[in-house]
Amino acid sequence: MQGKEYEGVAEALRDGDLDATGLKPPERLMLEFAGTISKAAYRVTDEQVQGLREVGWTDEQIAEAAYVAALFSLFVRLADTFGIEPPPIYEPTGIPRAVTREDESAAPAGR
Repeated sequence: MQGKEYEGVAEALRDGDLDATGLKPPERLMLEFAGTISKAAYRVTDEQVQGLREVGWTDEQIAEAAYVAALFSLFVRLADTFGIEPPPIYEPTGIPRAVTREDESAAPAGR
């Protein structure tokens, strides 16, 4: 996804606004699946996985997406545990709205 056609996609993804991405249904469903794993993996349903198959994802691709989502969740939790923050160069416009919107009540003071 490169070029003028996709200029706003990265920002929309950073903000957690899937509606603004304009992604096609297969990609959107996969991102929703990864989001479910990240937020509450126990909420993944057989119907959600079947929906991914129905739009063309293979079982291998679904499994790989699950592994990646789970690993990134692990990395984020470890970074949070040890107070590791990314250098400002990686977040030039500040903390993404997706993070602050979802976690405002759970964030420790001063973060």
